[in-house]
Amino acid sequence: MTATKYSMSFTTGALFYHESVRIIELFSSLKQWEKAREAVIVENAIQARTTNTLKRVTNEIISRLKTLSEQELAFFAEATYAERGYILWLAICRRYAFIGDFAVDVMHDNFVSLKNAVSYEDYAVFFNKKAEWHSEVDRVAASTRRKLRQTLFQILREANLLDKNNMIIPVTPGAGFQKLLASVEGREALFFPIPGLAR
Repeated sequence: MTATKYSMSFTTGALFYHESVRIIELFSSLKQWEKAREAVIVENAIQARTTNTLKRVTNEIISRLKTLSEQELAFFAEATYAERGYILWLAICRRYAFIGDFAVDVMHDNFVSLKNAVSYEDYAVFFNKKAEWHSEVDRVAASTRRKLRQTLFQILREANLLDKNNMIIPVTPGAGFQKLLASVEGREALFFPIPGLAR
């Protein structure tokens, strides 16, 4: 059985919270991702400094947001600041299976086993295990590997899932977010450190 190939191209930026909010607003009115993309670029709606950065960041964010369902995007519009961060984390975990696996195999497992932190050593062990089975991980240069780790931990902090000391911040879902999690595919709820939620 061939393992799913990982995309290891998540060094463009971290959570992109405010930029994602703006792009979702445009998508909500235009109803098509390509039209939203064009509008972002014409208006420089995410206030990028250069055209290349504008295009690269817009493409990255839309590639994440496209993984969200209509229901999830509708919930995003009404969600709290924290819940919006969780939705963006969900999109990132779907877009990058490597990150989704890290969320389940490291963060969630550490949380339920009461090891309430995620360390750089945890990341190194996870990375090395994946490198044994995935040539695309094994080929990542040492400098890129550090950048990937830096980006992932920054995303986790910006999504309010890790604090500055890499301690896991539990998620206590409100009624709306709980309902949304009930509709996601099996293991996707495990992307979040939710008390009482085990594999």
